[in-house]
Amino acid sequence: MNQNLQHKRRILKLKHKLFYQDAYCQKGKSIVVSQMKDESDRWYVKLEETLFYPTGGGQPHDTGAINEVEVIDVEEVDGEIRHYISEPLLEVGDAVEFEIDWNRRFDFMQQHTGQHILTAAFVELFGIQTTSFHLGKELVTIDLDVKNVSDEQLLEVEKRANQIILDNRPIETKWVTKDELSDYPLRKQVTVEEDIRLVIIADFDYNGCGGTHPSSTAQIGSLKILDTEMQKGKVRVHFVCGGRVLNQLHRKQKTLQEVTHLLSASEEGLSQTVKVLLENGKRNEKLIDESREQLLSYEVKELLADNVSNDSIERIFKQRPIQDLQKLARLLVVEAPAFRVIFIAENEGLLQVVLARGLENDTNMKQLSAQILPIINGKGGGSESFAQGGGTTELTGQEYLSQIHQYLI
Repeated sequence: MNQNLQHKRRILKLKHKLFYQDAYCQKGKSIVVSQMKDESDRWYVKLEETLFYPTGGGQPHDTGAINEVEVIDVEEVDGEIRHYISEPLLEVGDAVEFEIDWNRRFDFMQQHTGQHILTAAFVELFGIQTTSFHLGKELVTIDLDVKNVSDEQLLEVEKRANQIILDNRPIETKWVTKDELSDYPLRKQVTVEEDIRLVIIADFDYNGCGGTHPSSTAQIGSLKILDTEMQKGKVRVHFVCGGRVLNQLHRKQKTLQEVTHLLSASEEGLSQTVKVLLENGKRNEKLIDESREQLLSYEVKELLADNVSNDSIERIFKQRPIQDLQKLARLLVVEAPAFRVIFIAENEGLLQVVLARGLENDTNMKQLSAQILPIINGKGGGSESFAQGGGTTELTGQEYLSQIHQYLI
């Protein structure tokens, strides 16, 4: 290929990238170069020049409008910028006006640049590298290449990041060649061979990046670490920047006020009040469990008293938890080892059955359940001594019990 042609194409490509990465332009004019569908039948247009940022480098795409036609997605495919539109109302060759959603763009600028600063602070203070970055609708995350990080480290990193923001340091973007990279103390090696764009926060962070950024750190506003979790052996840090910090503060303050009013507690005493409530709740749960066990014991005695001349205990219950019936059946066959138990529960259109036998009874409950569960289109399982299952049917519990009797003859 002719070297002059190669050089011209590279300049055009570079100019195009510079144009859409001009972070402070919100409106512009251009010409529709093409309008077509992609492989998924989504309509998109290509413009001669654009401000719309395509998804890439961890930063989501811009949205906005072209001649009032909604732009819902932007992607870079084979070096071209595709503007996916809600409907094909544009014409090739048209001179058009476009506008990006500035609130969305500026929010992404704050979050993206905050990630640069937070990542650099982890490296500067503790030599901890970031392995991945995700910018979500509400939260931002980075994954750290460590298995644990202390609260003290998080506090120190957050403090350092906010100091850099407060310093109002200029954020510079610079296009360099591969040979010029050695002149800069890069945080990590770049992955491209040409059209290398550095984002520089002087005396703090030098990083290859193609995203959008404000012109100074002060425009990030502030940064707040919210939480951490383990993900695939690495520490994931959740944080927010700029306007999202206020959103989180408003949300948490509203929740805090609602809880303090419900508990009639002050903010300072809230944690102690919740602790007392939890302890009381655990004690109450224990008392309830003990009471339930006592009631089941009394119920066992009543059932046995009603079946003195029979070796089978059969009952139909309405709206009775299956867990209760399982406990009750187990208690019964311990007290009466020669008995078999058939419990049926009618629970809102669902029939559930519990089958049990004592050590001196030879009924195969696993086999019986396999025979009777298909009657109610049910599923279940168990052992030869204990089985359970359930299904949906129009049969009543009594009708179902009558059919079960056919398999006990």
